[in-house]
Amino acid sequence: MRMAKNNLITHNKESEHSANELQQTVEYCTLWQFLSYFLLLGAVGFGGPIALAGYMQRDLVERKRWVAKQDYLEGLALAQLCPGPLAAQLAIYLGWIRSGLLGATLVALAFILPSFLMVLVLAAVYVHSGGFSWMEAAFYGVGAGVIALILRSAIKLARMTNHKDWLLWVVFSINALVTAWFAVEIVWVFLLSGIIIMLIKAPPKFKSQPTLALIPWSWFMTGIHGVSSGDTWLKIIGYFIWAGTFVFGSGLAIVPFLHGGIVEQHHWLTDRQFIDAVAVAMITPGPIVITVAFIGYLIAGLVGAVLAAIGVFIPCYLFVILLAPYYQHVTQNLSIKAFVSGVTAAAAGAIAGAAFILGKQALVDIKTLSIFLVVLVLLWVAKKIPEPLLIVVTGLVGLLFKTL
Repeated sequence: MRMAKNNLITHNKESEHSANELQQTVEYCTLWQFLSYFLLLGAVGFGGPIALAGYMQRDLVERKRWVAKQDYLEGLALAQLCPGPLAAQLAIYLGWIRSGLLGATLVALAFILPSFLMVLVLAAVYVHSGGFSWMEAAFYGVGAGVIALILRSAIKLARMTNHKDWLLWVVFSINALVTAWFAVEIVWVFLLSGIIIMLIKAPPKFKSQPTLALIPWSWFMTGIHGVSSGDTWLKIIGYFIWAGTFVFGSGLAIVPFLHGGIVEQHHWLTDRQFIDAVAVAMITPGPIVITVAFIGYLIAGLVGAVLAAIGVFIPCYLFVILLAPYYQHVTQNLSIKAFVSGVTAAAAGAIAGAAFILGKQALVDIKTLSIFLVVLVLLWVAKKIPEPLLIVVTGLVGLLFKTL
């Protein structure tokens, strides 16, 4: 009896310690300090969504103690369950925890703005400057490196999500083959993957419940096809809102969606230009999804860049601020978890399929194939090499090959 009592006391102490660890004391910071952090993270945060989420945990939870660990974990769970770029959604949720709707909105702007401005500069050089030829030479090597990064991202996401679940690996494989064969991400296959996994693993139990005016100067509206029109602007924002609604998992999950719509359907860009846009996202900090700004600029200048960025981030912003007050019901729902696991497996498969499609355009000779294989081996063997550094090096190698 005494032993049982001692075990109970020990268990209670461990529970209290765990609870205290999660409900740690939060240090006060001003809203400006909070926003300054996300401005800095958006400006220097390389490494993709998982790395950015890790930086937030290290800095905001462990070092500065501006965010409680429990709040961080809840935000991470919500970001994983909802469509949208993971790092941006986590940042928006932490902003919501800090200052409600105002905090979520300002943090979203602070986190996205630095990389958006960098991409605008690169896009302007790409479209308007006489340096296009040297950029083309650099992207000769960069494109091959990007294919290796995309392939590695697909496998990494699949391993993280699928684990040893053979059913999810089947979903991954089917979506990879479908994307590679048809050269486009088919949305109904993507959603059907989530529904099938949900019905098999955790079928839902239904219960009855109550129910601008734009800048007129032509230079700002000029893309690679000349001055754009209002009809193009409407198509851009509509398309990117639609695309942003289906970005599960890694930020690279949007690549197959964008390739199918931008290259195959609307013919806004060529395969080569699309690969260049993905490369720009790799060499800039912040969320990878910001590649849409580069794409938007190529299509319709500054107006296109702004509309594409707004379009792709609107869904993830709305998902967070609408679901944040009810996160417990969302994150603990087994049916929703099963659906998301299926969709994420499908997203990883689509990324792998996109790597095959884009690889046919980027790996054009023995030199580019060599760059691809070297980068892939380095990613596998030396896991600590920063991805932006690899992209810069492949660009220099591309310039060297073109010069020789």
